[in-house]
Amino acid sequence: MTPFFVQIKCQMGKSYEVANALADAEIASEIYSTAGHYDLLVKFYVDPSVDIGHFVNEKVQTIPGIQDTLTIITFKAF
Repeated sequence: MTPFFVQIKCQMGKSYEVANALADAEIASEIYSTAGHYDLLVKFYVDPSVDIGHFVNEKVQTIPGIQDTLTIITFKAF
């Protein structure tokens, strides 16, 4: 499985709705609320054959209440 992270900026007052929608969709491994420019940090795992860009575009960015995303692809866990 390929891990990656997405930072999510939510529309005002929608952070908990977005987090719950991600949890209900059962597509995220971990969901954290954060302070700063983004409201949520979400860890995903996909099969190596899955295109991460398409996954984020089709499964994540379509959730109501999401304003912006920043995808972080990692290389190695220590």
